[in-house]
Amino acid sequence: MLPSFFKKLGPINVSEIKSKISCETMNLENDNYFHELVSLNNLKENSLSFLYDDENFKSTLPSTSCLICTQKKHRELNPNQSVMIVRNVQEAVAKISNIFYRDLLASEINNLSDPIIGNECEIGKNVTIENGAIIGDKVKLNHGVVIKHNCVIGDGSIIGSNAVLTNSILGEDVYIGSNSTIGQRGFGFYLNNNNNINIYHIGRVIIKSKVSIGSSCTIDRGSFSDTIIGENTYIDNLCHIAHNVEIGNNSTFAAMTGIAGSAKIGSNVLTGGQAGIAGHVKIGDNVQIAAKSGVFNSLKNGASVMGNPAINKYNYIRTYKKIYGKR
Repeated sequence: MLPSFFKKLGPINVSEIKSKISCETMNLENDNYFHELVSLNNLKENSLSFLYDDENFKSTLPSTSCLICTQKKHRELNPNQSVMIVRNVQEAVAKISNIFYRDLLASEINNLSDPIIGNECEIGKNVTIENGAIIGDKVKLNHGVVIKHNCVIGDGSIIGSNAVLTNSILGEDVYIGSNSTIGQRGFGFYLNNNNNINIYHIGRVIIKSKVSIGSSCTIDRGSFSDTIIGENTYIDNLCHIAHNVEIGNNSTFAAMTGIAGSAKIGSNVLTGGQAGIAGHVKIGDNVQIAAKSGVFNSLKNGASVMGNPAINKYNYIRTYKKIYGKR
């Protein structure tokens, strides 16, 4: 059974949802209810999800599920599909997420099972390990580490001083550098004048075996899906990986690389220092991105790019020489 990091508050009926958002309902009654608010990929019976105008989705949905969408998107759906039609999907998701989920209270964390710590572990001074955590064999937790409730750390992993892990599952032989923060809430919210509304993030950070993460890095947990770092991927110091990012195996990211939310990165990808990758783009396998490049569009397998905006490396060099000459 996978660990839970938050409290589910469902089932929530349509009447309560309508008290939080302005919406028009189709094929729904006020006493219909939903157990959870989830991504489309996780939609089940009696689940609620959402669909943005720029998303394409043609799969058959569970009969008792419901979608939040705009009037424009509703016209593209099956007329029998249960929907909540709203003016702004992001606003509705932000408001509703906070009636379906909340953080565990201190009393609830205290009621979780005692942490499990494996054999031959090294635990430094002032280390905090909350209830429900599972620490494998031969794990080293340096001074000041904080392991929040229900986190899992695989055998042979090393966590540097003052690192904080929450909502995270680590494989074997993972290295986390000092002062890194893994699994905090992502930068997902609805911009609302002077009263922004945070989206409750129910995702996790999944770090697979033999990953190395440098010092002072931040890796956000997913909003409605997981942030995933593939096996043997190496991340340098001062890097940021946003919510819902997925990275393949054997990739390398130099210092101060930033990857925005929901980007999908392939295997054997290499970035130079201070590279930036925009949200929702797809980067293929065996891609090389030069230092300080800004990637705003998806890249195919084997691409080699540089510049801001990033273009084919050789085209960039030829253009540079035409403008500035040989230097």
